Amino acid sequence: MAGTHKQSALDYINQMFPTEASLSGVEPLTHKIRSEIRKVDAEILAAVRQQSNSGSKAREELAAATSAVKELITKMQEIKTKAEQSETMVQEICRDIKKLDFAKKHITTTITALHRLTMLVSAIEQLQVMSSKRQYKEAAAQLEAVNQLCSHFEAYRDFPKITELRDKFKSIKQILKAHVFSDFSSLGTGKETQEGNLLQQLSDACLVVDALEPSVREELVKRSCNTELTSYQQIFEGAEFAKLDKTERRYAWIKRRLRTIEEIWKVFPSSWHVPYLLCIQFCKMTRSQLVDTLNQLKEKPDVGTLLLALQRTLEFEEELADKFGPGSHDSESRSDTGSEFVDKSNQTVTEIRKKYEKKLAAISGEENEIQDGRKELSVPDAGFNFRGIISSCFEPFLMVYVELEEKTLMEHMEKLAQEESWDVEEGSQTNIFSSSMQVFLIIRRTLKRCSALTKNQTLFNLFKVFERILKAYATKLYTRLPKGGTGIVAAATGMDGQIKTSDKDERLICYIVNTAEYCHKTSGELAENVSKIVDPQFGDRIDMSEVQDEYTAVITKALITLVHGIESKFDSEMAAMTRVPWGTLESVGDQSEYVNGINTILTASVPVLGKLLSPIYFQFFLDKLASSLGPRFYLNMFKCKHISETGAQQMLLDTQAVKTILLEVPALGKQPSASTGYAKYVSREMSKAEALLKVILSPIDSMADTYCALLPEGTSAEFQRILDLKGLKRSDQQSILDDYTKRGVGASDSSIKAIVPAVPSNSVASLTGNQSMPSAIIPLKEEIVARAAALGREAATTGIQRFLALTESTTKDRKDGPLGKLFSR
Repeated sequence: MAGTHKQSALDYINQMFPTEASLSGVEPLTHKIRSEIRKVDAEILAAVRQQSNSGSKAREELAAATSAVKELITKMQEIKTKAEQSETMVQEICRDIKKLDFAKKHITTTITALHRLTMLVSAIEQLQVMSSKRQYKEAAAQLEAVNQLCSHFEAYRDFPKITELRDKFKSIKQILKAHVFSDFSSLGTGKETQEGNLLQQLSDACLVVDALEPSVREELVKRSCNTELTSYQQIFEGAEFAKLDKTERRYAWIKRRLRTIEEIWKVFPSSWHVPYLLCIQFCKMTRSQLVDTLNQLKEKPDVGTLLLALQRTLEFEEELADKFGPGSHDSESRSDTGSEFVDKSNQTVTEIRKKYEKKLAAISGEENEIQDGRKELSVPDAGFNFRGIISSCFEPFLMVYVELEEKTLMEHMEKLAQEESWDVEEGSQTNIFSSSMQVFLIIRRTLKRCSALTKNQTLFNLFKVFERILKAYATKLYTRLPKGGTGIVAAATGMDGQIKTSDKDERLICYIVNTAEYCHKTSGELAENVSKIVDPQFGDRIDMSEVQDEYTAVITKALITLVHGIESKFDSEMAAMTRVPWGTLESVGDQSEYVNGINTILTASVPVLGKLLSPIYFQFFLDKLASSLGPRFYLNMFKCKHISETGAQQMLLDTQAVKTILLEVPALGKQPSASTGYAKYVSREMSKAEALLKVILSPIDSMADTYCALLPEGTSAEFQRILDLKGLKRSDQQSILDDYTKRGVGASDSSIKAIVPAVPSNSVASLTGNQSMPSAIIPLKEEIVARAAALGREAATTGIQRFLALTESTTKDRKDGPLGKLFSR
């Protein structure tokens, strides 16, 4: 910074005195600067003096302000002193007035208390007289008055006179209670017809009960209900009427009794809901007796008797809910549960439900019983639910019903399987076996029957029965598939012997696939419907995934069987291809007869399959067909003994014809949407066969170059076999093989000689030995077939998605992909 100022001063001097001549002005400039310095010093001195004077003035102003504050505080203290003096003066003036005011207040309170005491004494005496004369109506009003008067003396309850009056009032209430209970004991004994005013007297007595404590009303109602149910308990605890088949008589008894006492019980106020409380007590007593009856059975109860008793109980509960409960509208919605299931044959419970079939509601279980006794005595919509109060006691004993339903369902399923023609119906719109629809129809009828009886554990147990029935039907479909087969596919899928499928067999397999798909979908819908019906505690346990896995396995096995059956039809054409004298052909003509044979086979089968199979399964068929026929055609070339140049040209023509035929397969099935990926795969596979023939047609000295260019993944063993097909002697082959080996393309793979001759023409095993096949394609067939066999009856797949995963898996998935995880479970 100092250097900068120094440089600035030098610049200034140089600017002022640039030449020697200008130095003459130094003296005047010096005088000017000194004058400026003196001027600045004078200004600084003046500023310092002014600042000194300002500080003295500020101190003077601060001292003045402090003095003013002290003066203000003094004045405030004077004002406070004067205010205190004024307050003292006012209190002295008002002291006498306060005394007079308090005296007036105490006198008024005393007069009021004495007046009320007089009224209380008089009222209690009058109440005593009314009590002795049983004047209930007047006594009820007097009770209200006495209760109000007593409330005014709560603060004086320790006074002897007040204590005496309260004790007397309490004694009178006990006398009234005893009189009321005594009079009500004659209700229902016939005295009401002899004494005309008895009912009116009892009606007035109810007014007295309302004026007494709530516990008195509860006790009276409970005693009246117990009196009514005494005869019921005696009748139905006996050996004759305690049986399960007498259950309906219990409900007939209470209905008849309610009609009998309807007029008599009008003495009770409607707000007491005495019939409602009687029914609650009846239900609890009936439940207890039925539990004892069921527990005392030495053997399993008769299913018909048990269901009849349960049905009548449900009907009775529904009647009570409609009569007393606010939730009667719920019964309508519940009665529609499973309405889509049409029940035309009622089977085991035909005699049970007719009149109330649409009114049955869900059982709520024991947890819906009332915990608080006073809650029962409130209005009917206080929370008590009649549905399930009795019927829930049947739940632990309904296993016999589930066993009977399972036996019936299994018999029906076996009968349907036996009566099923297992033949393709011409003109069918569904393309599935009718027995599958009948099985689900029977299941739905059974579900409707059970849901009308219970929606708890029994319905869940029945759902498990449905699972077993559907698994058994899946087994029936599985056993209807054609058997046989050889090679790796057969070993993986458990086929013994070579599969030979006729046109009828192919249609049968398509029907099995469609039926399994229908069962897969419908079983899921069934589970969803059951989860909506069943009690919420079982809702999360309703799952049909195991059943759906069974049908997925059937679909997989059926489609692989179909593919293998189509494969077997190509055996004769592949054999005819090897019998053609390719080494001695003189000219190239039209496509060979074996090509026409392949075209005939596909033209006959594919349209039917395309019509019967859904797009997803037809796509699977196309993928398997391409993965079989393309590589098989390629490997079949190596079975030919010798291929001349003319023979190679003819075979190339045949290869292009086969490729065209395969590309037209989706169109034959009238499902062109499945042709995009399929066409690419066919073109890729058949181009390998074309490349092989182009290698054979190439000059001998450039065969190695051509082979490496067209078949870069080829092996030395395969190249040597091509040289054999071209007709070269072993001695002539050595130099060409050496040239090929020098290129570094040969791999130490297993010899093609050991693979091709030893495997039958229709076996897929030969596909896995050719290392030149694309790794994502050739192992796929073996992979899928092996995985499908492992799927069998136990693999935990999850429906169509897992099935698609099977068809789209690659070799990369073999160790750690989704397929590996799926089948390692």
